[in-house]
Amino acid sequence: MIHVCSLARLHETVAGTGARHVVSLLGDEHVERPHGIAAANHLWLRLHDIASPLDGCVLPEEQHVADLLQFVRRWDRRAPLVVHCYAGISRSTASAFASVCALASHRDEASIAQALRRASPTATPNMRIVALADRLLGRDGRMIAAIETIGRGTIAAEGEPFRLDLE
Repeated sequence: MIHVCSLARLHETVAGTGARHVVSLLGDEHVERPHGIAAANHLWLRLHDIASPLDGCVLPEEQHVADLLQFVRRWDRRAPLVVHCYAGISRSTASAFASVCALASHRDEASIAQALRRASPTATPNMRIVALADRLLGRDGRMIAAIETIGRGTIAAEGEPFRLDLE
């Protein structure tokens, strides 16, 4: 299972779930790798929560998403994976959605998006990350359409941690 949280809730989420793999999606913020997470099991993608170029910011690029997909495919699934960004609302929810689409290729994108919405009323996945994953996974726009269907989440400064299952 995949757990999603904010940077502020990272350490407690890892400890509470027994996770052994972490994906950090942060711009300029620093993250201390949680206790019990080996360096090889921590993917740190340095990118900002933007969907189009902005001076001084790192736009999510295809290589970021390719690295994410490669990392989650190597995850042995014996212990949970935690995906986090600064607020636990946009980059992390897009990455969790993309991860489930990659690992559960038999599942319909719309059902995964609906599961995401049920798990997190604040989830507002970064559409650039979703679009890049859609292209890399050969989902022919279905991931984008699925996220557009669930719409923007409830506005919040920080999302509550939640779980997204692979099945």
